[in-house]
Amino acid sequence: MQNKISFSTYAIIGTMLFGMFFGAGNLIFPIQMGQLAGTNFWPALIGFLVTAIGLPFIGILAIGLTGSNGLRDLASRVHPVFGISFSVVLYLTIGPFFAIPRTATVPFVVGFEPFIDPEQVTLWLAIFSFLFFVIVYYFSLNPAKIMDYIGKYLTPAFLLFLFFLIGIALIKPMGQFGEPVGDYSHLAFMTGFKEGYNTMDALASLAFGIVVINAIKRQGITDKKAISAATLKSGIFAMGLMMLIYGLITYMGASSVTAIDSFENGGLIFAAVSGHYFGSFGAILLGIIIVLACLKTSIGLITACSEFFHHILPQISYKMFVFILCLVSFTIANVGLNNIIQFAIPVLMFLYPLAIVLILTALCSPLFGNKQAVYAASMILTFFVSIIDGYSALVNSLPGASVLILEAVLEFYANYLPFYHIGLGWILPAIIGALIGVIWPTTKSQFQKA
Repeated sequence: MQNKISFSTYAIIGTMLFGMFFGAGNLIFPIQMGQLAGTNFWPALIGFLVTAIGLPFIGILAIGLTGSNGLRDLASRVHPVFGISFSVVLYLTIGPFFAIPRTATVPFVVGFEPFIDPEQVTLWLAIFSFLFFVIVYYFSLNPAKIMDYIGKYLTPAFLLFLFFLIGIALIKPMGQFGEPVGDYSHLAFMTGFKEGYNTMDALASLAFGIVVINAIKRQGITDKKAISAATLKSGIFAMGLMMLIYGLITYMGASSVTAIDSFENGGLIFAAVSGHYFGSFGAILLGIIIVLACLKTSIGLITACSEFFHHILPQISYKMFVFILCLVSFTIANVGLNNIIQFAIPVLMFLYPLAIVLILTALCSPLFGNKQAVYAASMILTFFVSIIDGYSALVNSLPGASVLILEAVLEFYANYLPFYHIGLGWILPAIIGALIGVIWPTTKSQFQKA
């Protein structure tokens, strides 16, 4: 068994990781953020990069450096029941309930819907999403080939077409940055920070971490330190590439308002930018970019989710889970992109603080001897804030969902909890929980790694 791999292999694994991460949301959210942020481009972009790049990177490291056998193993450091329940909710969120359906709706909205009679959109969405998930189903049947499918073929093809569009936008800028809109005028960094939640990449990193580790192991790497080093190098390659592309896409959005006006979602902005430069050919170019981006991400998500659910329900085959997840994703995709985004936001606002605290406590575990009490106390106090964050986002979308007692808790947090007004109210409770866990009179957790 070898304990060293070549740079080209790091690059292929990193490209595979980038390909699994960079899909529908990674294209549509930064370009819309650019339009809204305007002259506050830099603080908005930096905030976005913290959650869209920094958190996924440390999520990958949390799996690799702690030697965990996936998300369930890592989350079980809080408690075994939490390990399975949190994992199921997270995989359903980044899988068939939100992220995977979005990979089918985004290319349809961007590349096809503008040319379809509005009365026939529902029919053509069903046809397109059916064909899309047939392709995803076929390529997801063999998880051992995922590095070849995504790392060697789909991602390089996607990057080739994307950089062609970005290159033209850099050579021939559309115009000057506009004035910032809404919260971007006075809270650009924190608004960008929360916008990064929509990519779902920090959540996906907890699922994709084990995919990367398995890819490394298939290269003959067995030593834990060598696996951690390979995970770190592959992650740096992937996140560096994502950072570059995020910056360029956000720039396109910020410089586009005077040329194409503003739109209600990033998919329509991308379509308008492509049409601005290439006319009718732009629709073809953009269709290729979006379909490749979403195919590779969908294959990665279906693979990761199917392996997870097969692991907890081994009596159902991996291939059957691939079929079930594709079928459920196809069904939900047909409710439409705007509806998917609307209902995803409350779930993300609930899950993200929990995922962030889990990642950070795992990485800091050597400092507190991996005591289970630290994990449990910090997660419990974070939960009491994140559940209200999710509720608040739900009420913003559906005012009729308000509940009197939860409104009282929300008002209390807004008045007394530090940083709550900027979306970081969970920080102090998480720290207090960790301190309580440190002084709690218990022995070290049975989950401590040797």
